[in-house]
Amino acid sequence: MPLATVAEMNGNWRRAWSIGSWIFLFAALLAKGGSVPQYLVYTGGFSDTNNKGISAFAFNAANGSLLPLGLATEAKSPTYFAIHPNGRFLYAVVNLPDATSSVTSYEIDHKTGKLNLLNTVSARGANTCFVSVSHSGKYVLTANYASGSVASYPVMPDGSLGEAIGFSQHHGSSLNRERQREAHAHSINASPDDRFAIAADLGTDQLLVYRLKGGVLVPNDPPFTKVAPGSGPRHFAFHPSKHFAYAVEELASSMTVFDYDAKRGVLREIQTISMLPTGFTGSNFSADVQIHPFGKFVYGSNRGDDTIAVFAVDAGSGKLIPVERVKSLGKTPRIFAIDPTGQFLIVANEDSSSLVVFRIDQKSGRLTATGEQAVAPKPTCIKFVRVQPE
Repeated sequence: MPLATVAEMNGNWRRAWSIGSWIFLFAALLAKGGSVPQYLVYTGGFSDTNNKGISAFAFNAANGSLLPLGLATEAKSPTYFAIHPNGRFLYAVVNLPDATSSVTSYEIDHKTGKLNLLNTVSARGANTCFVSVSHSGKYVLTANYASGSVASYPVMPDGSLGEAIGFSQHHGSSLNRERQREAHAHSINASPDDRFAIAADLGTDQLLVYRLKGGVLVPNDPPFTKVAPGSGPRHFAFHPSKHFAYAVEELASSMTVFDYDAKRGVLREIQTISMLPTGFTGSNFSADVQIHPFGKFVYGSNRGDDTIAVFAVDAGSGKLIPVERVKSLGKTPRIFAIDPTGQFLIVANEDSSSLVVFRIDQKSGRLTATGEQAVAPKPTCIKFVRVQPE
């Protein structure tokens, strides 16, 4: 089946595909037109009657089409996951109703999109909300929101996880008595050279810096950088090619820009900018930050305003220049992802159970809805995986 024919089938994305249709459709998508890359897209969220685990989609980077492949694996509340740099493994946090949390490893079947269970290990904390993989692929890092801690795990040769070899308990509080009575680790990311790891703690208004020594988390000197009191840092991202980093603050609906000293692992604040329009009076909780693969643009999501904030990056200073705010065309855009080619951005609207595809203008960074949408039950995570045909 040629790609053009598959694209014409996009209007039938609501159809409940059988396993046979799934495999046939995916095989068709692998028929490449020239050098057009193809991707798998995975989504997950809190389990309910409609959400049984992690769902898979096929994404065509030539035209932005998004086609459902069905359930990739059953899992209990896989609210966040990460992809190994080699594209062969997926690591998901699993949160049970009794607050027991774990990290599960899967091998990705690139022919069907299915996820094959490898193993599960304890998350060493409660309500694990974030997982990432070091750039070398040797370690997995997790953040435990309720218990305010972070942990690290070795990746075994087969992609499975060993038990935790690094652990750190955060302490402290901040101004917001409802949300910041205690530490709440919300994310942790390895630096581009894997020498350090940065943990954003919403409860303490700190970005804690760890030296990553053989996978062990060793507090850096200095051990943390403070952000504005009561702002609540949530997610964090390094610039892909320059010495800048960006943190989104959930409670203040702001983005903070840092100069990053890669030798010492030190962050120095250089700008804080609102993600909302002047005079905004509604309720809003900013959630995610993503940097365009070429480093020219930074994007952040607003839950309440239900928008994606678009910023251009000043090449010299790293500071952000507001470009626009675009409606997410759904409710509560908790998370979003940019495809590896940098052509498209997919927003996961949690409370409207939808994925919405936007095209990225390569000169301005502006977003334009393509009209492509798909159903995803209460999505709280979305990740791309490039297909590796045999």
